[in-house]
Formats: sequence, C-alpha cells, structure tokens
Amino acid sequence: MSARPPVKLTSLASRASPLAAPDAQRATLRALPLAREFDAALASAGLHPLRPTGVDVLQVNVGRVCNQTCRHCHVDAGPDRRESMSRETMEHCLAALARTAIPTVDITGGAPEMNPHFRWFVREVRALGRHVIDRCNLTITDTPSHRDLPEFFAEQRVEVVCSLPHYLPTMTDRQRGDGVFERSIRALQRLNALGYGDGRSGLRVVLVANPVGAFTIADQEEMEAEFRRALAARHGVVFDQLFCLTNMPISRYLEWLVESGNLGRYVEALANAFNPAAAAGVMCRSTLSVGWDGALYDCDFNQMLAMPVDARAPQNVRDFDLGALAARAIATDRHCYGCTAGAGSSCGGATS
Repeated sequence: MSARPPVKLTSLASRASPLAAPDAQRATLRALPLAREFDAALASAGLHPLRPTGVDVLQVNVGRVCNQTCRHCHVDAGPDRRESMSRETMEHCLAALARTAIPTVDITGGAPEMNPHFRWFVREVRALGRHVIDRCNLTITDTPSHRDLPEFFAEQRVEVVCSLPHYLPTMTDRQRGDGVFERSIRALQRLNALGYGDGRSGLRVVLVANPVGAFTIADQEEMEAEFRRALAARHGVVFDQLFCLTNMPISRYLEWLVESGNLGRYVEALANAFNPAAAAGVMCRSTLSVGWDGALYDCDFNQMLAMPVDARAPQNVRDFDLGALAARAIATDRHCYGCTAGAGSSCGGATS
C-alpha cells in the first residue's frame, strides 16, 4: 500500500477559514477560562497601562506573500497571499525615518524579499544611515530570482535574522515543510562564506528558534549552545546569536492548537508563567510596527489581530508623529501572555 501524499498546507485566508478573521481569533482566546486577564497581570507588576519607552526600531511588514506555508505562521503568509507594500507607502516610511533618529529598520513579511521594491527600499534606508534587519526564511535564497540575495545582503551590510526552528532536520521540516532544513543549511553556508557569523566582518546572522509543538520556549542560552555545537559539527555552520521565540497563539498556530486539543493548556501555561521583568522589556515598548498598507500597530502580533495603535495617535505612517506616538497607550489582549512568559519572547529573543 503506497504512502498517502502529504496534505498541501494553504493559508487560512485562501481556505476562507473562520480563523482568518482577527476578531474570531481574539474571540477564541477570550473564550478560554483564565485566572486573570493580561491587563490585570500588568497592573500587578505596576505596568498598566503599558507605555512606550521610545521608538528604537521601525518594523516594516512589506507583505504577506511568501514562498513557504509554515504551520506556525502568525502572519498566515504563503504563495497564495497577494498583500504587498507599495513603493508609495515605503516612501512614507522613508520620510518618517528622515524626520527622526530611529536607528533600526526591521523588514519582515511574508518573505519580505518577494516584495518587488525590497532591494530599492533597503538601499534607501541604508542611504539614510540606518541599520537594516531582514527577517529571512533562508529558503528564499534558493529560488531562481533570489539566488543572489546573500551577496546583496553583504553588499548592504544587512543583518540577517533567519528562521530555523531546530538543528534537527525532522523537527524543522515538520513545522516548515519537507526539505526546508537542507535548503536552509545551504543558505547559511553561503552566508558564512561571505563572512556572516565569523565574529570579525561585522556581518551578523542571527538564528530564530521556536518550539515544534505545544511547548513554551527553553532557556535561550542553553539552546544557543546546543545549536552552536550541532550546526558546527554536522554542517560547519556558525552564527552570531540565537533568539528563542514563543509560538504566538494566533493565526495558523492557533488553528493547530484548536485542532490538536492543546489550546487551553497552552494558553494557561503562558499565563501562569507571566514574568513582570519580561513584561517590562516587551518589544512593543521600543518598536513600532508598520503594516503593508501603512497602518501603524504596537507590534507585529497586534498587526495580525487588526489591533491598531491608540486612537489618539496617528494611524498611518504617512501621518507619522513621533511625539504623539510616544505618548500612546499600548493595546493589549490575551495573546500578549506569549511575550511575557518565562524569560520573555520578542523579535529580539528573550526580554529578561
């Protein structure tokens, strides 16, 4: 009897899944019995309402188009998505940067490199003297139209933050698709050959690991040491740092949690692990998120749940006002427990 072919994963949006709607995702989380709401947890730590400490990072989501469809994707990205930031909206981002001293631009997606204006935008941001981070899924460098990306990154001195759930092929492929681990290793080897990760060139490559399953994240330092040993010994790969990220219970990961019967247990574990020190360092306090259409959000997760910034602040990057944005209250809900559990989790890894 022949093996059944793997089921092709598609986005919630293309399947018209009820969970494609941000309101449905929030309602699903709100229906869970929890001992206390997230705002009450913040209040117990003296942090409610949560306020920004500044804007050190402008995180720009340039679209939901991606060459992969990963099971845990909080963006619900994939080849079947069409949302893509226009050059006009990128120009508004550049204008906002030119009026401020925000030092870092963090470009994400989808696969951000699939936006037709990606390279132009990177060059323009670099011309303003800002540091650029690219959130790369690695396999994009294995596609015909993007094989020169490693050289482009090196030329522009882009910091490459790469998704690699695990140093074992089976664990990575289970989450991101068959063959992804092997292709990811090839991409990392190419980056290493250009000087990335050698500790001398100034070209930084950072790995991002997240649990494969309904688990909270392990100790980041211990995981980094494990990754270093395994990747160096088995593949000759080196890197600068490892970030451990909690899988946020939204979008396709929320769907998996519901279907596997793990949702209540997982969210309860996150809530029980609330850490005031991690809450004080959450990324939304120092990062501002820009959606593909220019709308402003406190973080990428709020963006995916259609939770805009405080109504008293500018709602779109074309109306950017750093002073008004610095005075806003940050929007929170139950999904925020994902960033405050244990040592914390953010786009920069652990927060405490």
